[in-house]
Amino acid sequence: QVQVVESGGGLVQPGGSLRLSCVASGRIGSVNTMNWYRQGPGKERELVATIATGGRTNYADSVKGRFTISRDTAKNTVYLQMNSLKPEDTAVYSCNIYNIPAREHYWGQGTQVTVSS
Repeated sequence: QVQVVESGGGLVQPGGSLRLSCVASGRIGSVNTMNWYRQGPGKERELVATIATGGRTNYADSVKGRFTISRDTAKNTVYLQMNSLKPEDTAVYSCNIYNIPAREHYWGQGTQVTVSS
């Protein structure tokens, strides 16, 4: 059974930075994508950033140039460095891992990020 745990959320002022971490325990597959989603108040869930096993990354237009996703494959860990945060970045951020060979998704419980002065 795979468990996914996020950490690093909190309250930050506009223009500030936060770094989210996500650690998975268990078998997540040798070929996978690690992804960060977010859901703001009254909004639909949005794919923020994704990183493949080989390191290829993709970002939502709203965070390009401000957020950076990275991974430590040996540690089953993915990070999201968030800079120049804006109030509209306020959301619950959830980590998702997609095990491609098994066609399985693994989700964390989410971590709250609030950007406010």
